[in-house]
Amino acid sequence: MFISSSISIEDQHRITTCELNMPRRLLLGPGPCNVHPRVLSAIGAPQVGHLDPSFLELMDEIQELLRYTWQTDNALTLAISGTGSAAMEATLANMVEPEDVVLVGVKGYFGNRLVDMASRYGADVRTINQIWGQPFTFEEIEKALEEHRPKILALVHAETSTGVRQPMEGIGDLCHKYDCLLLVDTVTSLGAVPLFLDHWKIDLAYSCSQKGLGCPPGIAPFTMSSRAVEKLEKRKSKVGNWYLDMNLLTKYWGNERVYHHTAPINMNYALREALRLVAEEGLAHRWDRHRGNAELLWEGLGEIGLKCYVPMNYRLPTITTVLIPDGVDGKIVPRKLLHEYNIEIGGGLGDLAGKVWRIGLMGYNSRKENVVLLLGALERVLHDIGFKK
Repeated sequence: MFISSSISIEDQHRITTCELNMPRRLLLGPGPCNVHPRVLSAIGAPQVGHLDPSFLELMDEIQELLRYTWQTDNALTLAISGTGSAAMEATLANMVEPEDVVLVGVKGYFGNRLVDMASRYGADVRTINQIWGQPFTFEEIEKALEEHRPKILALVHAETSTGVRQPMEGIGDLCHKYDCLLLVDTVTSLGAVPLFLDHWKIDLAYSCSQKGLGCPPGIAPFTMSSRAVEKLEKRKSKVGNWYLDMNLLTKYWGNERVYHHTAPINMNYALREALRLVAEEGLAHRWDRHRGNAELLWEGLGEIGLKCYVPMNYRLPTITTVLIPDGVDGKIVPRKLLHEYNIEIGGGLGDLAGKVWRIGLMGYNSRKENVVLLLGALERVLHDIGFKK
């Protein structure tokens, strides 16, 4: 029972709200995307404790399914309790020691984020830069490795801000030649774009849940090779982030099952179901589905008079950047699509702000009927504002 005192309760922030009723949108932007009904069902399953035997078994299943999806045998493969940016930070927090030379390939917004994060952990950050919309060549990367001799090379495989796919073949061999670790951002490629971590000799990778995997945001895949683990074990200083310290997290995700934090139980349910859908479909079919639907989109965009920003050879099937035509207000079209058709697309970031729209076809949303629906709505909106191809 509340015991009265001289302090009175203030009710100014005690608002009365209605029952939650969110609009139904078709999310065809850079993420999040709509999720499969099975994933939505899984997230509502009854909670158990984060050390319950049934939950520990589920954690093992997530690890194994992530290994399949990434095509890796890495023992240290788990899901970070946080969004993709938390997994990005986990790679740098665990690997970077003060004054380590970290070479970052910047060809978009998220390359710059890697630079920012690495610098916060005391790295001697060096960069190679490419025009937004173009990948790095093999020769450019080798030249930079020879010049800077980094301990870590960080590249974005699928740059969300530009829609560019970075070819990875042979880069892992270069990193072995120059004795450095290869760190790769797979946020917009995991579960939708061909990825072969072990074959490509990638040492560190991270992703998110809300794009190619087709899961709500809030949990993030993370993996480290044995070479990366060896560097972690030889650190001279503690990992600068307690929450993301793999020395501690692996005791929870490994055989010891030592309490570290209260895991987001239901988000793990959702991730497991999303990964189960990946395994049921099979990677080859899933990659082909994303590519086929993206090609249908690209063809349709051309027919209504729009041009893609990225050259075909390096274009992502998950994110398509579309050049905003001259004379068209880039903000009006997404606004009309949202309010008149309940379809979300994204605008540009950084150097591409105001220059492109970003259309996402990821996970459950990568379906022919969504492409047809979007193209029809987009054509009508462009006609309404007076655009002529």
